[in-house]
Amino acid sequence: MYRFLLTRRWLALAAVAIVVAVVCARLGLWQLHRLDERRADNAIVEANRGAAPVPITQQVPVGGSPSEAQQWRTVSLTGHYAPDEQLLLRYQNRDALRGVDVVVPMLLADGSAVLVDRGFFESPAGTPDPGDVPAPPTGQVEVTGWLRVDSDAPAEAAVPSDGTVRAVVASALAGVVDAPLRGGWVQATEESPAGEPGLLGPEPPEVDMGPHFFYALQWFLFGFLAVLAYAWFAFDEAHPDRRTRASQPSVVRQAGRP
Repeated sequence: MYRFLLTRRWLALAAVAIVVAVVCARLGLWQLHRLDERRADNAIVEANRGAAPVPITQQVPVGGSPSEAQQWRTVSLTGHYAPDEQLLLRYQNRDALRGVDVVVPMLLADGSAVLVDRGFFESPAGTPDPGDVPAPPTGQVEVTGWLRVDSDAPAEAAVPSDGTVRAVVASALAGVVDAPLRGGWVQATEESPAGEPGLLGPEPPEVDMGPHFFYALQWFLFGFLAVLAYAWFAFDEAHPDRRTRASQPSVVRQAGRP
């Protein structure tokens, strides 16, 4: 009854169904892997964000870089801003607002420097004039913020162009800042004394599972449907009498009528 499955046409259909099912299964497993990564990231955020601030000098050595496990660690640092070496991080958004993040090196007492993202400056028209950006406080400043790892963007994205960059990569800015840099950067949440008003503080990191679990279910369902569709068409092909009966109209004769 099912010998037709060995024909070239049905073997090709079987191969297509298997390929679709395997691809969908792999995509589903990939989404589950992404879910595991998201859970691990959330655990790091929860553990680090609520911890008491620790000095940046205890977290990142000069010339070193923070690890992913240190991401979002609350750190403190004290020093003097270097406003002449300020950088504007382009293409930033806050909800519906467009603008730049203001990144200024802070010189520490030991002579090293740390890149500090002081906040977001709205600039709908594009990159603002540096003179329009709120100036950092002068003198000794105490900053508390979240430790962030360098962007994984290409190094050329962090090379300044007219005082702007497309990504923050401390290693790419080592020759730009006139002091030995500690890797990563700090997203400031508190600044004392405060600088000129006009900057928006950072948004807290999202802690959720994302859509990965439901995407995985969708991919597994698509793979199952591919196999189910092949099985259904094969069953239908093996029982042509079902199609014949289904296509014939039923005639109901009423009693007493010819």
